Formats: sequence, structure tokens, C-alpha cells
Amino acid sequence: MSDGAKKFFRLFNNGIIRENPLLMLMIGLCSSLAVTTSAANGIGMGLSMTFVILMSEIVISIFRKLIPVSIRIPVFIIIIAAFTTVIDYVLKAFFPDLSSAMGVFIPLIVVNCIIMGRVEGFASKQPPGDVIPDALGMGLGYTWVLMGIAVIRELLGAGTVLGFQVLPSSYQPILFFVLPPGGFFVFALFISLNLFIKSKLKSQTESSGETAAAEIHSYHGGNA
Repeated sequence: MSDGAKKFFRLFNNGIIRENPLLMLMIGLCSSLAVTTSAANGIGMGLSMTFVILMSEIVISIFRKLIPVSIRIPVFIIIIAAFTTVIDYVLKAFFPDLSSAMGVFIPLIVVNCIIMGRVEGFASKQPPGDVIPDALGMGLGYTWVLMGIAVIRELLGAGTVLGFQVLPSSYQPILFFVLPPGGFFVFALFISLNLFIKSKLKSQTESSGETAAAEIHSYHGGNA
């Protein structure tokens, strides 16, 4: 694999796992938990966010040397607002039910701190070739967490996934999961699982390092 491809996948994986905006950075939580009452909303919000962050990062990266530092924040907001308006109108035209269900949270993408943080901290300083994998990783990393939370909340709160009945008709939906506390509870489970996996991987890495060090020490001791 070439160095360029390795860099692409490294930047992409940062957003998916290592620097996931929800699980690791824990930003943009308000809209995330508000819209994840159904899987369709989670997918719609995630893909909308991915489109806006990708296009905004590309445009800002291309013109980064032409944007005066003193007015960069207003310029960033205008660019983000332009692409947010595009996706808002697309949803209203082709997916009116989804647009209605997500309500004000699509227009509020303009002030989402995930996008502002990436365009200020990354896109405004890097070439387009680097911001594309970064934006895709952040957007899709945001999307998969939203989908996971939404699927669990819809499944337990209504017995359905994407509107299709999954659990038996005798299942009694748990209202708690479609209410805000249910969103926080499921998100807490995701955070706990993420921390558990990280601790296990860290323990394995440390154990492997200690084993390798012991083998090296034993080898040199034997030669002595």
C-alpha cells in the first residue's frame, strides 16, 4: 500500500474510531440524541451531516489561503450555511416526511460544533487531498453511532426498525427509550462499551510488550 493510501485510511479511521465526534470527542450531542428516536431519522441526520461537513471542508480547504484570518469564522459559517440550505431543500423536496420528522435540527447543522471544529482546526490548514478522508471519516463516524443509538431506541421503544415490525406483536414497547432519558441511557451504554473495548485493547498491547521485553531479556541473558 502506498504512503498516500496509508495516509488516506489513517485520516479516515480517525473519525470512524479514534476521534469519533460522539464517542471520543463527545460534541454535537444535543441534536444527536434528539433525532435518534427512529433509525430513519438517525440515517437521515447522519448522511446530511456527512454531506455538509464534506462539502464545507473541501471548499474551505481550497480557498484557505484567500480567506482573511480576521473574518474566517463568519466566512466559515456562510459556507456551512450554504450547504446546510442545500440539504434542507433536498430533504423537503424528495423526503418530506423525513424532513418534517427532523424538524429544526437540519437547519441547526449550521451551528453544529462538529463541523465548525473540523473546518477551523483541520480544513483551514490542510490541502483538499487530506480533508476529504477527514470529512468522510468524521461524517460516517457520526452516522454509524447515530444509527446504532436509533436502532436500539426504535427497537425497544416501538418494536420496529425503519418502520418494519421486528419484535413479536405481543411485545410491549418500552416508552422510556423514545423519551430523552432513553437517549442518554443508550448513549451511555455506547460510551461504556467503547471504554471497555479500549481498556481491553490497551491491556493486550501492554501484555504483548511485556512478553516481548521478557523474551529479549531472556535471549540476551542466555547469550551472556
